[in-house]
Amino acid sequence: MQMYENANEEIKAVLVSVDTGEFDVQQSLDELEELAQTAQVSTLAKVTQKRESVDTATCIGSGRLEEVAGFCETNGVGLIIFDHELTATQTRNIEEIANVRVIDRTTLILDIFAQRARSKEGRLQVELAQQRYRLPRLAGMGVELSRLGAGIGTRGPGETKLETDKRHIRRRIKTLEDELEEIVKRRELIRQRRKKDNVTSVAIVGYTNVGKSTLLNALTDAGVLAENKLFATLDPTARALELPDGRSVLLIDTVGLIRRLPHHLVEAFKSTLEEASNADLILHVCDVSSDEVKSQVEVTENLLDELGCKGIPVVRALNKCDMISYGPDIQLDDRSVLISAKTGFGFDALLSTIAKTLAPTSKRQKLLLPFDKAGIIAKIRVEGKVFSEEYMENGILVDALVDHKLLSLTSEYES
Repeated sequence: MQMYENANEEIKAVLVSVDTGEFDVQQSLDELEELAQTAQVSTLAKVTQKRESVDTATCIGSGRLEEVAGFCETNGVGLIIFDHELTATQTRNIEEIANVRVIDRTTLILDIFAQRARSKEGRLQVELAQQRYRLPRLAGMGVELSRLGAGIGTRGPGETKLETDKRHIRRRIKTLEDELEEIVKRRELIRQRRKKDNVTSVAIVGYTNVGKSTLLNALTDAGVLAENKLFATLDPTARALELPDGRSVLLIDTVGLIRRLPHHLVEAFKSTLEEASNADLILHVCDVSSDEVKSQVEVTENLLDELGCKGIPVVRALNKCDMISYGPDIQLDDRSVLISAKTGFGFDALLSTIAKTLAPTSKRQKLLLPFDKAGIIAKIRVEGKVFSEEYMENGILVDALVDHKLLSLTSEYES
């Protein structure tokens, strides 16, 4: 028998968190509500319980859980989402008391990722994270997993179903890791080819839902999905972009970040996130209209440090400036630019700042080349770009972007 979920039926949920003083509970619950909304779940209530530590059996304590169970029964709630990682034993205990389905923050994020992943790599990364998350939780998922198999050849002493399931999951994890390793190797070859071809790359990073994909679309007509939802884009997209100085760079969109991003996801998506650590410049997009912009910037910068991005120049694009009233209280440095990805405001300043911040790899020159030096133009075309050339009486007038390797040949002819 197959069971199908009614896609039109609204799922009502209660969000639960324990305040142990480790993080801002209200801020985290607000973000959890956004995650739930992204997964098409409506939040009926948010519940917090102040404790010195999380209860090992029910997370919030049996008394508080009974109150939540009563609210769920009265209001037709079918889902409880905990803002903590639950053990399998905690999940089972809570479900038995509340009589509704229970998931945690990580499970919710993994579900959203599973919906959003489009490429083969994205789907493999999500499944790997799911399997790694599931493996240590098998032991507490119920007595049925500790029973012996019931078929011929499985009776008596032997492998329990729990052991069989663990073996299958470990084998699947190994398969997924091998498949991803091949993709990582291909990605590394592409990176090496870019370096060899002197391709300059700019990685767009930032908190989820700050407008990274909208900015990529506006600058390059990339056609990437851009929605007002968390994790609208999972798969990296690369598009060419021309800077004001004539240089072409590769603009790469990356997966959005989030506070308390589960370790399983950081590990699974490391090959995607490493686009930032291999970039020539990082374009950090911030939502300047958000009340939480400072904490979002901090989360992004901490994760970039974990990925080994120290030393890579960073330009900050302070996005959604059209949604705020700003004055002298907003301090801008020479690597921060106010923009609106929606209206296009500030794009010229942003591109100019990127061009100034990138290490110079070429120089724009106007040259008057003797006719017998016309071969230099062909060399410029290979390594740089020729904008125009005009045959004059005394030589060839060229406007070109000249690679640094050729400056020794062209400098004497600069006009």
